[in-house]
Amino acid sequence: MKAVIALPFLWLGVFFLLPFALVLAIALGTNSPDSVPPVELGASLKNFSLLFTDDLYLAAWLTSLRIAATSTLVALLLGYPMAYAIARAAPERRPLLLMLVVLPFWTSFLIRVYAWMGLLDENGLLNQFLRWSGIAADPGTILGTEWAVHLGIVYAYLPFMVLPLYATLEKLDTGLLEAAADLGATPLKAFLTITLPLSLPGIVAGCLLVFIPSVGEFVIPDLLGGTDTLMIGKVLWDEFFTNADWPLASAVAISLLVLLVGPIMLFQRHQARSLERR
Repeated sequence: MKAVIALPFLWLGVFFLLPFALVLAIALGTNSPDSVPPVELGASLKNFSLLFTDDLYLAAWLTSLRIAATSTLVALLLGYPMAYAIARAAPERRPLLLMLVVLPFWTSFLIRVYAWMGLLDENGLLNQFLRWSGIAADPGTILGTEWAVHLGIVYAYLPFMVLPLYATLEKLDTGLLEAAADLGATPLKAFLTITLPLSLPGIVAGCLLVFIPSVGEFVIPDLLGGTDTLMIGKVLWDEFFTNADWPLASAVAISLLVLLVGPIMLFQRHQARSLERR
């Protein structure tokens, strides 16, 4: 029995705590380009202090948080009606609708991002349609702007918003809505007082599943964004592969992990309280 319980802890120790300790040790060291690997181990906090004092890194942090928060909000506004419609659809239709939600996962993530590059390019399908329809003679290009980054993130992570919302809404007792209607509540009031509060666990789970990977996203900003769209994932890539500054790159990774652990802990605390009330 003890061996069965110890197995998950062994897994976490080998594949999480050990790599985390190695990255932390590198982050506390100093850059040494002439050595292999280019790190001189030590106990310096200058890499961490640089992340929160240098304007470049501060701008990357703020941009990442802003883009991730905005994209999460848009995904919620789009995903909630989708999840609600699937949950209220006929039972025999729900598997098909859920399959359509997860269908993009059957294609490589990188290929889907490249497809958006073709759609949003100046001579892409979107601009060709705008010119053909006469809506805009010179629509310009969305590719290389922050709008394209938002669009790519929402598209990529929308299923992660829909699925937990559906799992929550599907369990909702429709008898509560019928009782509210019998008591004279309008559909809007019934939604605001019954459906929305009961779906909060799904909202929180969906927002976390979208927000957390969006903050550290690298592929979408790199391919769809421009030079002005600087996110922390791109900074991490540049420091590690372009500048070969392993300690600073490791400090970025550690800081990003600590930043994302907070929302996860809040969600777990919320879930624990919800289970206690039940």
